[in-house]
Amino acid sequence: MKLLVGLGNPGAQYENNRHNIGFMAVDEIARAHNFGPYRQKFAGLLAEGTLSGEKVLLLKPQTFMNRSGDSVQQAAQFYKLSPADITVLYDELDLAPGKVRIKAGGGNGGHNGLRSIDPQLGRDYRRVRLGIGHPGSKELVTPHVLGDFSKADREWLVPLLETLGANADLLVSGEDGSLMNKISLAVAGPESTAPQKKRATPPEPAAAPAAKGRSHVRQARQPRTQAELPKSGPMADMLKKLFNKD
Repeated sequence: MKLLVGLGNPGAQYENNRHNIGFMAVDEIARAHNFGPYRQKFAGLLAEGTLSGEKVLLLKPQTFMNRSGDSVQQAAQFYKLSPADITVLYDELDLAPGKVRIKAGGGNGGHNGLRSIDPQLGRDYRRVRLGIGHPGSKELVTPHVLGDFSKADREWLVPLLETLGANADLLVSGEDGSLMNKISLAVAGPESTAPQKKRATPPEPAAAPAAKGRSHVRQARQPRTQAELPKSGPMADMLKKLFNKD
């Protein structure tokens, strides 16, 4: 049995925060693999399902971030799980937005959720670090992590969560390199992997008239593709609220 723990803060006022990307990640795993409904247990919300032929539990502690260890320790003790059976997914300031790193063990990096878990489990559990970027100065860290994702974040947030959810079996089977590679390619988009063909530079055409209501600069800034929102589930509901979708 494996336990995947998403870290975040409970309550509607926090649900779209960068600090809650761990909650969003396990919600997408639950949606993508048809896990059972969440139920209240171990001071958290617990869902059960199967990945790679193995029973998997998803846990969202409802104790607030700085007491996450209370919930995780209860679940680990009840199911007699070792740290090697537990994977924690959480926001990482020191990774660029959309970057993901997976490893076992390490320090807490100042993360309050890990600070709470380490004394109760030790440090040998696995960590999935989900990059949210650093605001640039220490004074801005708290409003950054407790601030909502912006509309611009959709370009990397949606493919990251969808790819992580769809390939969560790789996480359970320990194929961390393959999972990180898939996420990296999905976040970068198809243009980054398309082969570049060398061709003679054609004569520069006359400038076309600007589209009505748009400047040339605005047209140039329009993304060529836009990540598709999931149609249902907790992540879909969250993203619809975040990006003002009906």
